Amino acid sequence: MFGIFKKKSKLDKLQEQYKGLLEEAFKLSKSSRSESDKKQAEAQKILEQIEILQQQ
Repeated sequence: MFGIFKKKSKLDKLQEQYKGLLEEAFKLSKSSRSESDKKQAEAQKILEQIEILQQQ
């Protein structure tokens, strides 16, 4: 109940952003492969940042 007022950590924000990029890439894969590849590359960069945060 009180979780709605809790601020999200940087890791949570990055994970949400990563998930959103993967969803966009999937949708774009049906119409534009090159745009989908760009979104996949962005998602990969976010994943690398997530992995760095998890190691700390």
